[in-house]
Amino acid sequence: MLKALGKVPFWLKTVIAFAAGIAVALIWGEAALPVLDPIGNTFVKAIKMLVAPLVFFTIAASIARLGHSEDSGGGRAVRLGVYTIGWFMVTSAIAVSIGLAIGIYFQPGQGIAHLPFEAQPVKDIPTPVEVVTGIVPSNIFQSFAEGKVLSIVLFAILVGAALGALGQKTRELSTLVEQGSQVMFKLTRWIIQLTPIGVFGLIGSVVASHGLESLRPLIPYIGLVYLGCLTLIFIVYPTLLKLHGLRVTGFYKGIFTAQQTAFFTCSSIGTLPVSLQVAVDNLKLPSSYAGFALPLGANMKMDGCGAIYPAISSVFIANYFGIELTTSHYVIIALSSILGSLATAGVPGVATVMLTVTLSAAGLPLEGIALLAAIDRILDMMRTATNVTSQILVPTLVSRENGLIEAGSPLLTGSAKSLAG
Repeated sequence: MLKALGKVPFWLKTVIAFAAGIAVALIWGEAALPVLDPIGNTFVKAIKMLVAPLVFFTIAASIARLGHSEDSGGGRAVRLGVYTIGWFMVTSAIAVSIGLAIGIYFQPGQGIAHLPFEAQPVKDIPTPVEVVTGIVPSNIFQSFAEGKVLSIVLFAILVGAALGALGQKTRELSTLVEQGSQVMFKLTRWIIQLTPIGVFGLIGSVVASHGLESLRPLIPYIGLVYLGCLTLIFIVYPTLLKLHGLRVTGFYKGIFTAQQTAFFTCSSIGTLPVSLQVAVDNLKLPSSYAGFALPLGANMKMDGCGAIYPAISSVFIANYFGIELTTSHYVIIALSSILGSLATAGVPGVATVMLTVTLSAAGLPLEGIALLAAIDRILDMMRTATNVTSQILVPTLVSRENGLIEAGSPLLTGSAKSLAG
């Protein structure tokens, strides 16, 4: 039986687990939570367990390799960084434009009144200065223990730069860091195999906790958020891939595992180990660049949480409270969505933070956040899958523009391979 199970495709195992989780939740309801919650939570913990060491080893090894390269690694790293940030901004602008277009056309929130909601504490939004100064750790071991990814990223960059500058003097340590990176990738591959089990617990927990009936008044709004995210994933991103001469099917087949993990864990940071693995192993992006760009994107590239969601939600909240939005409102919503994810990088609960930033900037009622609290997990699944897709897309585009994709990549057609050389 185990041999037969091993022949079942991984995606099919995940789909079966997804259906089984929903079935168990619908049959037993909240009584199933004591079983479902530990399964889902353990899987999420297993993924998050890898994040801090994986980020450190991959970034340190990547920067060290760039420093050892013969083609002016430092300048190359800066150039790739500029390309990456530039594409972050461009794709975020496209995403928020789509979110606003959907909100303006469909006008979610109209005709809805008296939704039951409880007051939610508004998150404290750090200033840009606080964000920047907070990146520098006073105790790096505490940053590792608390999972402060941006602090770990900074420390890893410094270590990698030092290893590259010292060259042969630290050859053994550079080798050790490189080996640490390989070990973390191997552990990631092992834990990915547990995805169907984790999916069973996570989706079952969502359905058992909220039920289906309680979501009825907000189903149109949920549908619009999903529509915006799916428009990005299946129209905008494929268009960008085609414009770069890359195979759309090769990209999506390669990253499907990461999308699944993101959808069910609702965590870009938690999905980072899987994102790195599929980018390097499946898409054949250079580990020296992917190991830098993907952790950066997991913190500050939020097309779902930081663009689509706050744009549509702002229109929903304005309509619910009977506020007429002006052109100025829309401009403020767009700018705060594009720039906000950079200013709130690494802040926990980034979707709520982004919505708080957007509502505050546009002068809309912060009480509206409470309207959406009950369905946040359902929204977060699609938001995070969109985030992770964009976080892998941008390094793919930048790698293509700089001729870094390996010849054996499924992204490349015959003609594209010749261009990549």
